[in-house]
Amino acid sequence: MELLFVVLGGAVLGFVFHYALPDADTRGALLAPASGAVVAAIVWEALTWAGWPADGGWIWVVGLVLPAVVAVLVCRVAAVRRRARDSEHFARLVRSAS
Repeated sequence: MELLFVVLGGAVLGFVFHYALPDADTRGALLAPASGAVVAAIVWEALTWAGWPADGGWIWVVGLVLPAVVAVLVCRVAAVRRRARDSEHFARLVRSAS
C-alpha cells in the first residue's frame, strides 16, 4: 500500500514541477509525472530491499525527494534540448528556402 502512495506522490510532484517550471510548452504533460512515478517506485523498492522499514521517516523523505529532483532535471533537459532542436530545424529550413 505504501508503494502506491509513494508512486502517486512522485507523479503529483512531477505534475507540479511540469507546470511550475518555465517552458512547459516544450515537453509533454506526462513526461515529468511519469518520470517521477517511475523513479519513486524504483527508489522505494530498492530501499525496502535494502532493509529500510516502510514506517520509517527517511524512506519517505528519500522516496519523495529523489523523484522530485529527477522531475526537475527531466523538465529542464527536455526544455533545453527542444529549444536547441527547434532552432536547428528552423535554421535548416531557412537555408533550404533560400
